[in-house]
Amino acid sequence: MNVKSAIIKRELGAYFTGAVAYIVIGLFLLISGFLFFNVFFLANRAELRQFFSILPILYALFIPAVTMRLFAEERKSGSLETLMTLPVGAVDVVIGKFAAALIFTACMTVPTLAYAITAASFGSLEAGPLVCGYIGAIFLAAAFCAAGLFASASSANQIVAFFIAFALCMLLAMIDQFLLFLPSALVSVLQYISAGAHFTSISRGIIDSRDLIYFISLTALFLTLTVKTVDSRRAA
Repeated sequence: MNVKSAIIKRELGAYFTGAVAYIVIGLFLLISGFLFFNVFFLANRAELRQFFSILPILYALFIPAVTMRLFAEERKSGSLETLMTLPVGAVDVVIGKFAAALIFTACMTVPTLAYAITAASFGSLEAGPLVCGYIGAIFLAAAFCAAGLFASASSANQIVAFFIAFALCMLLAMIDQFLLFLPSALVSVLQYISAGAHFTSISRGIIDSRDLIYFISLTALFLTLTVKTVDSRRAA
């Protein structure tokens, strides 16, 4: 079996054989559902704009919980050292774990399509922003999963890995909210760094190549840092 496929299967099995995965999915759907139906019933608006506006913050909270164990748990138990003694490249291990985290996040997000079905049943839901919103969600999730994976590879403690990933993802999600308080010389740079700003642009129904390049570059950066971190542990 292909190494990456074997790692993906192993990690997905580890997710769904424990209660933590179902708790994470349940809490994610509970909070996102509350936000959607709060707007749907109280504001009487059949749209997903509020859901997509809060999605970067939800991902910043829940994706670190998904990724925190991927390397940290194995480093603590010593199984990572055993794995790395096998003829398996760090790239294969990182890509396999990253893909498993991304697939899990997709499984966590897919049930939210029920919100779109509900909105479409009671109002005129625009297909463009909806499709683009979910496309943007995939790219956003990939970037945050990569950041979480890097945090997990940097610590042998899952809780520490969670908070490192949470800080990174929350910074990327919300940095554009503080631009008014920063010098104008920094605004354009920090606005480009903001994952929240790029996701918002896509979720409005505008797929700009600059936004896609940003997410691809950010994901590649964190995956590269993770590979280098894993390789440095192996050399040590």
